[in-house]
Amino acid sequence: MATSSFVSFPRLCSPKAKFKPMAALSKSSTTYELKKGQNRLYHKLPSGLKMEVIEQRKEKNEKRRSEKEKENPPLVFVHGSYHAAWCWAEHWLPFFSSSGFDSYAISLLAQGESDEPLGTVAGTLETHASDIANFIESNLSSSPPPVLIGHSFGGLIVQYYLANISNKQPLVTEATNAYPDLSGAVLVCSVPPSGNSGLVLRYLFTKPVAAFKVTLSLAAKRFQTSIPLCRETFFSSAMDDHLVQRYQDLMKESSRMPLFDLKKLNASLPVPKPKENSTKVMVLGAKDDFIVDDEGLKETGRFYDVEPVCVEGVAHDMMLDCSWEKGAEVLLYWLSKPTNLSA
Repeated sequence: MATSSFVSFPRLCSPKAKFKPMAALSKSSTTYELKKGQNRLYHKLPSGLKMEVIEQRKEKNEKRRSEKEKENPPLVFVHGSYHAAWCWAEHWLPFFSSSGFDSYAISLLAQGESDEPLGTVAGTLETHASDIANFIESNLSSSPPPVLIGHSFGGLIVQYYLANISNKQPLVTEATNAYPDLSGAVLVCSVPPSGNSGLVLRYLFTKPVAAFKVTLSLAAKRFQTSIPLCRETFFSSAMDDHLVQRYQDLMKESSRMPLFDLKKLNASLPVPKPKENSTKVMVLGAKDDFIVDDEGLKETGRFYDVEPVCVEGVAHDMMLDCSWEKGAEVLLYWLSKPTNLSA
């Protein structure tokens, strides 16, 4: 498996995308405080539910250098369990907007400031992917197709989206429209196509202590009350206590419902393999990932016939970790290569 250190290259320009902000929801004590240049919007889905979107447009001094210069695609970020749009807004939205990309981070339903659907779980792979597709179709159709970037279980949602571009399946909410095309897709520390069952079994047989800690941390939600366990689960050992505490507090309030019914989810996996999909895929992993192991990363790479890139010195929450710029630089380098993005 390939390893990578971060690299840099000239910053690029990106297109504009327009949509009207929805009325703001009541602000709670745990609402993430936006950074300079960021806006919190509420995209209205066909169901009437509103989905939080944190946007950060490219900086004004990153305008196109010439009329003939190719526009950058917008970037759409999808979080995983116990997270929301804020996890991208902390570092990666400022980084990529300053590099010339309009950037949008979505909070899936019942996560962050998004509305809650009826029922006991936030949705399914199908409904979450449909919500993302609706956002892209409604707000980014005048831009080059976006690059869709998913982390952890958000990566599994992106994989479902990819399968439906290939198979041209209609949206659940609007039967006349197919999933909009993408310029590329990036799977960051993603749950593999077969789900997390294989990860759990491998940990049980090869790392029983780690398996116990993962179960205690995630299933029993002890990451919410233990700083050491939260750090070990999501971050590098060098992460300062005050940062772990800050992100722990945000994670506590990020998920009002589970993203999925895991039993039903696992029964529906693996995700369909794209058959005729020209979308280029990057599989990006973290060397110190406590949740997705080396074999899980390799499985995802084999599924998409690409060599995974494993970044040294970062943990599962690559976009929040104390060396967050390492993964951001690797992704920026990938985005800079025209051959990595679909025409």
